[in-house]
Amino acid sequence: MKKMKSTVFIALVALASVLALSACGSNNNDSASSSPSASASASASASAPAAGGETKEITVTATNFQFDTQEIKAKVGDTLKITLKNESGVHGLEIKDLNVNIKNGETATVVLDKAGTYDFNCSIMCGTGHDNMTGQLIVE
Repeated sequence: MKKMKSTVFIALVALASVLALSACGSNNNDSASSSPSASASASASASAPAAGGETKEITVTATNFQFDTQEIKAKVGDTLKITLKNESGVHGLEIKDLNVNIKNGETATVVLDKAGTYDFNCSIMCGTGHDNMTGQLIVE
């Protein structure tokens, strides 16, 4: 009987450990790692009209397996200040072609000097939905 209780206790501790180490289920937003793939959504506030040369501040909010925006649009000559906010889980945001890789609370400033479509993704392996965390920055 005592041996059975010990086995059940060890099984429960193991299960609790697995759940605690699951990145997307945790609120530890200071962890970093790298692995591509993401879905994105951003709220933008522009400080100038729609011509190139604007400075746009974008906050992308990440939750479990999704960003709040999957598409960000800008013009050649714009400067983007991209901030990542983790609302739930541990996530990063990477735009490889622009050398952007930020974690929760960090901001990257990028001057867009070339038109194109730039993919972004979650850069921190966050669980089974990680590969769905993608989006695009479209520079016209």
